[in-house]
Amino acid sequence: MVYITGDRHGNFRDLMEFSDSHQLTAEDLIIVLGDAGVNYYLHGRDRKPRKQAARIPATILCIHGNHEARPASLPHLYREIPWRGGLVYQEEAYPNLLFAKDGEIYDIAGLSTLVIGGAYSIDKDWRQANGIPWFADEQADEATKHHVEEVLTERGWQVDIVLSHTCPATYTPTEAYFEGIDQSTVDTSMERWLDGLEDRIDYRRWYCGHWHIDKTVDKVHFLYAAIEPFGAGL
Repeated sequence: MVYITGDRHGNFRDLMEFSDSHQLTAEDLIIVLGDAGVNYYLHGRDRKPRKQAARIPATILCIHGNHEARPASLPHLYREIPWRGGLVYQEEAYPNLLFAKDGEIYDIAGLSTLVIGGAYSIDKDWRQANGIPWFADEQADEATKHHVEEVLTERGWQVDIVLSHTCPATYTPTEAYFEGIDQSTVDTSMERWLDGLEDRIDYRRWYCGHWHIDKTVDKVHFLYAAIEPFGAGL
């Protein structure tokens, strides 16, 4: 089985309980839509979520969020390995915990699945003021965007599933805005770029996290606490 869920921010306890209750094995897969939180503090506090993830027998595939360092920036920890038709990042000490590479297309449950990580952090200033890491490469850069568009062009702009951390701008859940945040200061370039992709891609379902909300609009599924079967109903 393949399951998909939203941001965990360093707490895998509910996934551990889900794994136990569903008797998951190494043949099963859980997808986390960014902000897994295992590369957030970049010191000892990151060991706890890693150890929790290691207790889950299933493979865990994380896409890149905005509250974690990119695995490519941590070459002392991660190596690239082939996985389901693409490349992923793996840490030798925690082999069941994988990170997707932006722009890769994986064969997951027989569905072509494109990954696009990254988002803007509205808590950027607070983190910097309080000595908590903020990552300047949290959003997709121009090279990554170009790569994604090239991959889609080669496929005639058709994939079954898109996994992104944030959502296309059209689907922005304004009800999930945090109070006290001046939205005119928020960088929405990532969402606007995804919006352009969403207009062109022939897809069957789009999954995203980031917004800490569980809801479905058209073919776009927002996930946070919910854990659901991947591609259910397709």
